[in-house]
Amino acid sequence: MRIIIQRVTQASVEISKVKTSEINKGLLLLVAFEDNDNQTDIDWMIKKILGMRIFSDSNQKMNLSVDDIQGAILIVSQFTLYASTKKGNRPSFIKSATPFKALDLYNQFVKSFQSITSLIIQTGTFGADMKITSINDGPVTVIIDSKIRE
Repeated sequence: MRIIIQRVTQASVEISKVKTSEINKGLLLLVAFEDNDNQTDIDWMIKKILGMRIFSDSNQKMNLSVDDIQGAILIVSQFTLYASTKKGNRPSFIKSATPFKALDLYNQFVKSFQSITSLIIQTGTFGADMKITSINDGPVTVIIDSKIRE
């Protein structure tokens, strides 16, 4: 499981020119899955994300988590995070989970997030052609992978 975390002041999803989800201060999560991902990967990611101290405290030090600031979370599926560019110029997505498996994992991820926190959780629509708008705050962008865990 691979996630790009962006600290945002605002983020939204638009599908067919209709805004379907929107958050203010919080995290935009771009999420991708591999076929061998499971609930253990999901649980580790959620714990890591909720505890990640990337928001500024009163001394302007990144010392607060999204939970500490009562921020919101926008979760968007993005299989292209597993793009391989090793050969040629067209990326290969062979490491990405199959759409059926990825949809199941995405739904598990969202439900698990909702069950563990009272923060506002918004989502994109899996498989849809989405337009994502965000204002990256900082900018702060972090990439985490449940298999590498660094």
